[in-house]
Amino acid sequence: MSPALALTAVAALVVLALLAGLMLRRREGRRRDGGGLRFDPADAQGVTLGTGATLVQFSTETCARCPQVRRLLGSYAAADADIIHIEVDLTHRPDLSTRYRVLQTPTTFVLDAAGIVRARFAGVPSRESLTQALAAV
Repeated sequence: MSPALALTAVAALVVLALLAGLMLRRREGRRRDGGGLRFDPADAQGVTLGTGATLVQFSTETCARCPQVRRLLGSYAAADADIIHIEVDLTHRPDLSTRYRVLQTPTTFVLDAAGIVRARFAGVPSRESLTQALAAV
C-alpha cells in the first residue's frame, strides 16, 4: 500500500469517527418519546409509583455519571411530594435492559401515575427538558 493511500484511509477513518461521535453527543440527554412502554413496579422490588410522576433511573455500579443524575432526580423528588425517584441497578438485573430497551446508563424514564413511560432520556438529562417532561405528565 502506498503511503498516500494509507494516509487517506487513516484520514477517512478519523473523519468517520468524528462524525459518529458528534451524532452520539447530539442525542445525549435529549428527551424522547416513551414508545408505549409500561414500567412494572415489581422490577424495582415492588416500590409504589408516585401519585403525580415517577422518575426511574437505570444505572450500573460502574456508571460515572449516575451519581450526578441521582442528585438531579432526587432534587425533583425532594421538592414535590407527588414525584418519586426510583433507581434500578442493571448490574443485578441485566434482563431489564432488554425489556425496557436501555442501551446506556444512565437512562431516565418519566412515568405517569399509571406507570406509562411518557418520556425517556439517555445520558444526563437537561434540567429544562426534565422540567418540561414532568409538566406534561
